[in-house]
This record gives sequence, structure tokens and C-alpha cells, in this order.
Amino acid sequence: MQKSKTRLFIEKQISQNLMIYIKEKQLHFLKNVLRVKLDDIISIFDGNSGEWNAKIISISKEKIALKVLKKIKEFEAQPDIWLIFAPIKLFRLNITIQKAVELGVSRFVPCKTEYSNFEKLNYKNLELNAIEASQQCERLDVPKIEKIINLQSLLENFPSDRALVFCDESDPSLPSIYEEVKSQVTNYSKWAVIIGPEGGFSAQEKNQLINKENVLRVTLGKRILRSDTAAISSLFCIQSLIDKRHPVLK
Repeated sequence: MQKSKTRLFIEKQISQNLMIYIKEKQLHFLKNVLRVKLDDIISIFDGNSGEWNAKIISISKEKIALKVLKKIKEFEAQPDIWLIFAPIKLFRLNITIQKAVELGVSRFVPCKTEYSNFEKLNYKNLELNAIEASQQCERLDVPKIEKIINLQSLLENFPSDRALVFCDESDPSLPSIYEEVKSQVTNYSKWAVIIGPEGGFSAQEKNQLINKENVLRVTLGKRILRSDTAAISSLFCIQSLIDKRHPVLK
């Protein structure tokens, strides 16, 4: 047996000795990109049962057959962090999705704001992007991508037990994200960060955010960051602090 060459996300419950048939895009990846052979070992995961080794037992033009051998890693839950974002250009959004998956985001929530420039999203593309990032960074789950929602509806139904980190570029005198999250890390186990569009939030939207009791209004520094940079920077800060306080259970 050869060492595993890659990890694949399987959209079905995995169990020992299960037969799995790989088709379409994943078939092309295994067969034509990685050039796998019979008896090669592939690592697979389904998002809730852990990670498994599977053996390639047949290769044809239409499919590759895998037989699940054994579990090699127990499932680990990720920190509960949402990324709420106004849609941006596809190229930058794809990078944001990839990096946010690596940083442990559990859910993506596209949000329509007054100054949003993009409303239509290719959800299938975003889901495939999240799956690919999870495969590469050795996560054992794949974050969920919600349908787009307007900001008012989001805030009206936002759970009171989840801290909402609002990165406000308009006021550099606000506490830094590090200081504010660190001071609240014992008060919340669920987190979200909201990133506005390139034009920022309107005055009315800012008031709606500020008036929410569980909103933490922070600054990311003196410089005006692009939305993708702001998302990645804030997520790194939140994750590093809550990981210390609430380590992932194994």
C-alpha cells in the first residue's frame, strides 16, 4: 500500500468496509491530476464522522471505486465562528472563503447592505471552494454557506448569545479588536464578525449595529483595509484568542 496522496470530502456517511464510487470532478482530479493507481490509499472525510483511509480497488472511465478501510482520525468540532460579509468580486471572494475556512469559520452568511455592489452569488462555486479548502487544510468538516440575507433581517433575528464583532473603519479611537475580544472571551462561546462592502455601512446601518446589545464595535487600525483583508485579519485575531480559552475537544 502507498501513502495517502490526498484528502477527499465525501457527501455521504462513511463507515468501515463501505464501497464508495467517485465520479465527475473528483474522478478527474484523482485520475488525471494525481494519476492514482490500484491499491493506492486515499484519505476521506464526510464532515461528521472523522477521517478514514480508503483503498482504490478499481479505476474505469466513468468512476473510481473505493473501499473504506479504517478510521484514522476522530471528528473534531471547530470553534463556532460565523463570517458575515457583503459580497465582493468573485476572485477576492474566493480567496476570502479559502482563508476563512483555514481559520476555522463554521458558517458563511452573505449579507446585502445599502452600499453592496454585488447581489448574485454562485453558491455552488462557493461550496466547492469551501470543500477544496477543507480538504487542503485538513479540516474534518466543511463550513455551511447560507443564502444571502439583508442586514436588517439579519440583525432582527441575530442570536443574543453570539458576540457580533463590528469592524468600524470610521472611528480609529475605538478599542482594537484584540483588546475588545480578549476582554469578552469569557462571556461568549459563539462568535461572528461582520464585514461591510467597499463603501462601508451607511449611517443608518451603523446605528442599527451599534444599538445591538451583543455587538462589539472595534477598530482594525489606522489604515483602511479592503474587505477581504479585514475579514482575514479579524478572523485570525478572534480565532487565536478563543482557541486559547476554548480549546477544541478531541
